[in-house]
Amino acid sequence: MSTTVVTPLSTEDAETLVSAARRAAEAAGVTVSITVLDAGGHLLAFRRDDRAVLISGETSTRKAYTALQLNASTADLVEAVQPGGLFHTLPTALDRPLLFIAGGVPVHRDGRLIGAIGVGGGAPEQDHGFAATAVKALS
Repeated sequence: MSTTVVTPLSTEDAETLVSAARRAAEAAGVTVSITVLDAGGHLLAFRRDDRAVLISGETSTRKAYTALQLNASTADLVEAVQPGGLFHTLPTALDRPLLFIAGGVPVHRDGRLIGAIGVGGGAPEQDHGFAATAVKALS
């Protein structure tokens, strides 16, 4: 029986994610907060520009947490939580409330979940794009 060892998300990886998301947001002229969590939901990196609204920090963290807990991009979950959707009655009695707005993206390595990034501060579609760009930069 062989065991596949997957390198966990490192602080260097987290810095790469934050840097890539920040560059994408700055190129679009958007001020955002960025949160990176490891596979256990522990904070690895956080960045909030002084010009970002304070709530954007909590928003980016909740987006990352949601993407991590459900192992899915939050952009793909929005319809599922609407009335009649698959997760409409999903309980939110977890350690942290979930947030079903685009901008949270899981991070995988060798097909395994190793963390998540959340971006908050722009329009949901922008936040999703910044987070997705960051994940691609890590590949």
